[in-house]
Amino acid sequence: MAVHTELIRRLADDFTALEEAVLRQVNGVGAPETAAALEDPALVGPVTVVLAHADVLARGAVRRAELAVQPPERLRRLRAQARTVRRARSQAEARYKKERARRIGRPRPVEPLELRVVRTAFPSSFHELLRQELRGAGLPDGSPHAPESDLARWAWERATDGRDMPAAVRELLDRDDEAFVQALLLDAREEENPLLPHDAVVERWSRHTRTASAWGRYAIGQAERDVLACPPTARRAQLDALGDAYQDAAVLAARSREAQLRATDLHDRMQACVASAPFAEVVAQCRAGALARFKHSQPEAWRRVRDLTVQHQADCPERSDGCRRCHGTVAEILADEPLAGQQEDGEREPSVPPSSAHDDRYALLADLPETAVVAVADAALREDAAVCGYGWASEEGSTGHGDSMAASSGEAEVIGICAAALSLLERHQGVPVVLLCDSTEAVDAVDSALRAADPGAAHRTLLFPESRQLLDRLVRHRDRVQVRWLKGHVGHDLNETADAYARLALRRATGHVSAAMARKEAARILRTFGSVQHHSPAAA
Repeated sequence: MAVHTELIRRLADDFTALEEAVLRQVNGVGAPETAAALEDPALVGPVTVVLAHADVLARGAVRRAELAVQPPERLRRLRAQARTVRRARSQAEARYKKERARRIGRPRPVEPLELRVVRTAFPSSFHELLRQELRGAGLPDGSPHAPESDLARWAWERATDGRDMPAAVRELLDRDDEAFVQALLLDAREEENPLLPHDAVVERWSRHTRTASAWGRYAIGQAERDVLACPPTARRAQLDALGDAYQDAAVLAARSREAQLRATDLHDRMQACVASAPFAEVVAQCRAGALARFKHSQPEAWRRVRDLTVQHQADCPERSDGCRRCHGTVAEILADEPLAGQQEDGEREPSVPPSSAHDDRYALLADLPETAVVAVADAALREDAAVCGYGWASEEGSTGHGDSMAASSGEAEVIGICAAALSLLERHQGVPVVLLCDSTEAVDAVDSALRAADPGAAHRTLLFPESRQLLDRLVRHRDRVQVRWLKGHVGHDLNETADAYARLALRRATGHVSAAMARKEAARILRTFGSVQHHSPAAA
């Protein structure tokens, strides 16, 4: 046992040794003592970190081999290895979740069933009443079940006596978001930052790892473009640069996973703090007070809750355990009753008549001027390299497609909208242009920017300079442009054409189809689109 303890300690302290041990085990060549050590609960989280790193590297090896035009047999081996690592990563994540559930699965006192039913069936009302109780007790707003809430933080700060924050930690926290992300990139690419795991920083670290990782994928996309710009026989230097980009992305992935683990651990400790004395007693009193307020404010709903819980507990085999998991079952019964069909202010939800795809399709355009040019834009994203393809098709027969860089599907769709609108604005002088898109995120982002006359209004969706520059150009024409949501892939001819162009553009941008084949495929899509237009009374 002492041998295993020393091995566990060494693996926990040495990232490279742990990764090598995990990969040997994944490939079926690990030593028995190493296999036993890797089963220790202390290594469950770190194993997910090294597999996040190995997963990116394995996919990078496949991509480099594809671009280097390696023999088919080598490609098959690399792809098989990448699948093996991805499968091991998924299994490790599942094991971590199971181990965490076991670790924090200490039984908590069971609240009265009526309280749990009210909280589940009438969440808005109950949470407002709970906020009133919390304020009355001099506590901050928040749900005791959410570790990131003000209430949990209030308890945590008092339990930790409001410890002083080191000046270096304060300086890191005072940076704006862009500077903070730059610190994360330096942490991954140059030298590990010892301040990031600090309790005061770790939540922000975890939140911003997605942005830092997106910049890592951006570097991969740019490096791939450089590779594809060279003939296969002259790609050595560019392939080396692509390998470096994948190395950086792998470190970013590992640090992102580490940040998630540390933030989860902090939340677990905060939750335990809220659930322990003296904070638990205060929270329990506030919940009981909120339930009393509910009885007074909604007596009819309370009587029904009380009747259902009494009926349920009369026959429930788990009543001796307090019906620990039964509140959802009772709340579902309430949801099916007329009372639950009303809003919590007492007004019944208006019924919405069912509509067909045909109704959705044409209602969108009913209020537009006859001169308006209508088009649909779509996009496709290769997430591990931040490369996207976009395509569009208009009611009057024009189409277009291209590629760019995007951190998310929403950003890719914004690029498609902007590229289509700018092209149509140039083609049709003086008439309104309406762009339809099946991404609510993209429609909301562009619409917000147009209404505010400020591209910055879409900053939450847009990360890379390509999309920001396009939106900046589009905002100058805001008086002639509208964007609207369109239900995707329900037979809209323009939508299907735009989608086909977007997928083709992505395949071309990533080198999966030659320029000649791409031209033939684009011509085929255009012929199909023209044929549909010819036989259809309306294209949109």
